[in-house]
Amino acid sequence: MKISGFLSSLGEAFDTLKINPAVIAQTQNYIAEVEAELKVQIGSAIPLVEEVGQITLRGGGKRLRPALVFLSARTTGLDFDNHRAVQLGVAMELIHMATLIHDDVIDDAATRRGEPTAFSIHGITPSILGGDVLLAKAMRLLAEDGDLRIIRLVSQAVVELAEGEVQEIAVRGDINLPLDDHLQVLRMKTASFIECCCRIGGMLTEATESELDALGSYGHHLGMAFQIVDDILDFRGDAAKTGKPVATDFRDGQATLPLIYLLTELSPEEKTFVEMKFGNGSTDADLQLILSWMTDKKALARADQDAREHASSARDSLEVLPDSSERRLLSGVTLGVTRRQN
Repeated sequence: MKISGFLSSLGEAFDTLKINPAVIAQTQNYIAEVEAELKVQIGSAIPLVEEVGQITLRGGGKRLRPALVFLSARTTGLDFDNHRAVQLGVAMELIHMATLIHDDVIDDAATRRGEPTAFSIHGITPSILGGDVLLAKAMRLLAEDGDLRIIRLVSQAVVELAEGEVQEIAVRGDINLPLDDHLQVLRMKTASFIECCCRIGGMLTEATESELDALGSYGHHLGMAFQIVDDILDFRGDAAKTGKPVATDFRDGQATLPLIYLLTELSPEEKTFVEMKFGNGSTDADLQLILSWMTDKKALARADQDAREHASSARDSLEVLPDSSERRLLSGVTLGVTRRQN
């Protein structure tokens, strides 16, 4: 069976998870339905709007967020409307796509996943407005669904996501960023939205409050692990796989977890050197030295351990839900997140 999208990140984990092949096939069918509906939603009577959306859609992605909506619903073992799951999964992915377009403008990013961004092709204004259209279409899908609980939940998650992005910009340039402040940014800009996707899945069924909380806790910890791995890959990832230069955050003056941990292990002279290079035109040689310190002084290993602990907490959160292939697949997603290379 060909495994695509986020499922491919699980790799050999499939051999040990004991997942019913039918569940994998159903998940892939769901993702295919989401993909087809995304193509419909990207359409617009305004050619430039459609082109901005098409560029982002062609850039691919794991479609993790809609998959989490589906699998969270399935993990409860209760009935739900698959059409609603598709529409709500598409809404969450449209929101995610809108944030990616906006992020590329903020970061002056020419490529994403190795492909040209809408920003690099069409510039600032069309990209921002095109992203706004995707966000508006997501809101339309939520309104058409009509569940006020879900509308309120997603609205709050989008507020947190946007405020998290603003806060990340606000602390840019602060190399002495407190650990708790950085973790708060990660929670707001990533974990809260992934938590929202998982809760939506539960809300599609007659799940109890304890089951919804379990799914929410799973999503929170999964989101934290995901973003911490992003921090790690920024320093040690393969640029050919990540689609961006090594140490982009450091070059931009954005303190992330490996750097925060590194600073606690440096001598005064080493710390002064890092502070001079932070967001200030580092050469490749400078970055190689700093990266070697991150390895030697276990900063990357410490961040990696944090990601694994969040992944473990995510798996533990699922214990209140009935054992099933779907639950084991959600557990496997945590392994895919901690092992991912892009």
